Amino acid sequence: MNELDRTRLVLLASANDRPVEAIEEALTGGDVASVILYPGGLSETGFSEFCDRAVPLIQGKDAAALVVDDTQIFGRSSADGIMLEKQRSELKDLVARFSPHNIVGCGGFKDRHGALQVGEQNPHFVFFGKTGGDIRAEPHRKNLALANWWSGLVEIPCVVMGGNCVESVIECVASGADFVGLETAVFSAADGAAAAVRHANQLLDEHAPRLDETALED
Repeated sequence: MNELDRTRLVLLASANDRPVEAIEEALTGGDVASVILYPGGLSETGFSEFCDRAVPLIQGKDAAALVVDDTQIFGRSSADGIMLEKQRSELKDLVARFSPHNIVGCGGFKDRHGALQVGEQNPHFVFFGKTGGDIRAEPHRKNLALANWWSGLVEIPCVVMGGNCVESVIECVASGADFVGLETAVFSAADGAAAAVRHANQLLDEHAPRLDETALED
């Protein structure tokens, strides 16, 4: 297990857009706490096949593999955890069923009230942003504000979604977030996914505050 005590990198990967080979390349670039896999419009069958290939590859690189919303695919693929984005009503039940052996996180809310309601159900992490939401170079201001508020109030770790350039991690760590999520910034990088992960970790080394070990590690 990686012993880093600073903000760490989380990758998001759409089954519809990101070949498994691209995930494999990215994970050779340096420390990644976890990879969040989501369907991105792909069919359930296609997403299941994607996860069957991606999960063991991710785990073989000492990262945690998390599946978005689909408990059956999560179970069949032997992923490390699940993140609820559209199925938030299931959170309490899934925390009771799978914690502490599996990671259960939650995203998909847009305000403090929704975040606090989720926090009362003790997920392993909350996610500020949305899958496929990195459409600009900079992180979304609302996500940064929520992460800044949350990190000063609640002990549950949070992930904040970065923008579509690697340098956006600098603003993200300033929010106090425990993890920074990147997708396009890594998988569409001109120098390749591995180089982007390497650069992101260099920026985290330079700018991130030191933290206690938190929940998204494998």
